[in-house]
Amino acid sequence: EKYVLFRTRSSKIEKQLSRLREEEIQQQQQQHHQLDPGDHPEQQQQSSKPIHHEDHSAQVPAGRYFDALQGPELEQLKESEEALLPLDQRWPFLLRFPISSFGVALGLGSQSILWKNLSTVPAMRFLHAPEIINTVLWFLAAIALAGIFTTYLFKAIFYLEAVRREYYHPVRANFFFAPWIAAMFLALGIPPSAGVTLHPWIWCCLMAPILALELKIYGQWLSGGQRRLSKVANPCTHLSVVGNFVGALLGATVGWIDGGIFFWAIGLAHYLVLFVTLYQRLPTNEALPKELHPVFFLFIAAPSAASLAWEKITGDFGIVSRIAFFIALFLFSSLIVRINFFRGFRFSLAWWAYTFPMTAISIASIHYCQEVSTPVTQALATILSSVSSATVALLFVATMCHWLVWKTLFPNDLAIAITNRRRKRKR
Repeated sequence: EKYVLFRTRSSKIEKQLSRLREEEIQQQQQQHHQLDPGDHPEQQQQSSKPIHHEDHSAQVPAGRYFDALQGPELEQLKESEEALLPLDQRWPFLLRFPISSFGVALGLGSQSILWKNLSTVPAMRFLHAPEIINTVLWFLAAIALAGIFTTYLFKAIFYLEAVRREYYHPVRANFFFAPWIAAMFLALGIPPSAGVTLHPWIWCCLMAPILALELKIYGQWLSGGQRRLSKVANPCTHLSVVGNFVGALLGATVGWIDGGIFFWAIGLAHYLVLFVTLYQRLPTNEALPKELHPVFFLFIAAPSAASLAWEKITGDFGIVSRIAFFIALFLFSSLIVRINFFRGFRFSLAWWAYTFPMTAISIASIHYCQEVSTPVTQALATILSSVSSATVALLFVATMCHWLVWKTLFPNDLAIAITNRRRKRKR
């Protein structure tokens, strides 16, 4: 059965299987050596050559993903490639459940923060936003995060090889930051009526895995090789940066100002490098799509979150916060004027991750409106909040339709089923 390749096995069983494979290869070679007397010497020479078997459990090189896959999210198999799993069959559910599913928790969690601000910030009282919306969205986000986290945990238990391949995927690797960012959204979006005071240990528990991931991924950017930033940079890489600013915001919220500044500085340094790398569109960068795609909205995530984090650190929406907000506003405007170019793309769960940047800039506009309260800033905050909420509502409806009506929400995940080596084309 092909699915055995992705099932989790203990190291002891793996060693036994490896030894059995070696014995099988040796037996095959011995059988090839035992030729009939009438065999030609050339056949004997060919039969003496060792038989090579591809080890599908070996790490897939970063360049292999670019060679075998296409699309802005590197999720479509090229026609010239073969898959390890049958394409004409429906794979087990856990193999079809991608790490990008955490985008749903990102979208709902950020919306709960938005409606919390709409109902509590004095400058937005004219909207009379009910607090119950914040509460409902918070519970939906909590249920989504718990369900997705549990499901993906089962995937890691039963199909560890599939999880490992997603971790080495140039785009999917960034979504491993998503569950911890979504959990921080829940901490920041707790309804005021709950009367909960956040303890610093919550911040420590959520930032520890983010720091561990950053030490690994940022180290690969710095050391070069196949996973250097100029080669693997794509808009989804912003997910690995925005966690620093969300963590800085949560750190300042729980009272750890220095911890917030620490991660804010890390986020700023790597955001500038990433921003320049993506803007240059280097010839070595193979992951950046040539056409516009909803993934480009991730460009506005980091500056929007940075403006909110710096406001929380300093206590006011000052110069630094305004600069970051204006950068995000300009990038958002440059995407909106090209909205027609975003048509014709196939829906995927990853789109949820592209909604929270719109929500982040909406929240930043609310805080800017609180600092500079004019009809123009109020209108800006209202428009951005409306667009953000409407987008999430449409995505929610589309997700329910694909899941419950059309049954197409979780197609076969071809991104994890590529071979380790390029297939030789027949002449």
